[in-house]
Amino acid sequence: MDFVKDIIGTELATFEKKFAAAVKGNAPMLDRIMQYIIKRKGKQLRPMFIFLSGKLHGPINESTYHAAAMVELLHTATLVHDDVVDESFERRGFFSINAIWKNKIAVLVGDYLLTKGLLLSTEHKEYEQLHILTDAIRKMSEGELLQMEKSRKLNYDEAVYFEIIRNKTASLLSSACGVGAWSTTKDHDITEKMKLFGEKTGMAFQIKDDLFDYGNDNVGKPTGNDIKEKKLTLPLIYTLNHTDKATKRELIYIIRNQNRDRVKVNRVIEVVQATGGISYATEKMNAYRDEALAILHSFPPSAVNTALEKLVRFTTDRKY
Repeated sequence: MDFVKDIIGTELATFEKKFAAAVKGNAPMLDRIMQYIIKRKGKQLRPMFIFLSGKLHGPINESTYHAAAMVELLHTATLVHDDVVDESFERRGFFSINAIWKNKIAVLVGDYLLTKGLLLSTEHKEYEQLHILTDAIRKMSEGELLQMEKSRKLNYDEAVYFEIIRNKTASLLSSACGVGAWSTTKDHDITEKMKLFGEKTGMAFQIKDDLFDYGNDNVGKPTGNDIKEKKLTLPLIYTLNHTDKATKRELIYIIRNQNRDRVKVNRVIEVVQATGGISYATEKMNAYRDEALAILHSFPPSAVNTALEKLVRFTTDRKY
């Protein structure tokens, strides 16, 4: 994404060094694990949104770097814990922490990253950033628990789905845009506006992720994985609500009892595609994207504004 590097390339390079220093520990094994995490970090979308959200309103400063480090520390902590909860042994095409070092160490590593993020905020008296981010972590936990509860019954509707992804995914991107804006403005109104921008973008981002489960692209997770985990995502929810009773019973039976059968999982994917679940979810994703862009366009045009728009569009146009 050269368009981002042209605007905040220097800031991102500086952040990488600061983040590596922020995660250093005293135990040799901990340092090995931290190096493993750093080398396998993802697309760095959240730091990009933080720096662009900050630069949209003023010069990048130390508070912006603190915000980016805090978000990455807390986000990485949740990923490590998620892999334990989901019993997942792969993350972005590599072995997860729990796959290599087992669950006990993975849980402690997640706790370590969480406390490092909290300490970073208190040491630098970034109390508003801390409030924004801890509220996001609360929402993420609530969203995860709600999804677990509803997945057992396989009967939740669109409203519940949107509540889950708003809390599980969109809340963190919302907080990232919020702390980025706060770092350069200290303005509550602008911060809230940027949080809403981040939430809309995060909703679109998660729907795109859910759509990958019904495609054939290599995206770092097996196609049909959500079905195997009994997760009802928007394409499937739409299909269950717009197909005949016999097909609905068949799909629910597969999800409950045959979700490890590749042939049966493919049957679910085929029905979702044929019923229009993919098209419907794509429309919803684009609607959230457009709402995010409308908020962005309420600010004066600039090179940073344009870069943010391209980044938003990347979240829905990406192939991985």
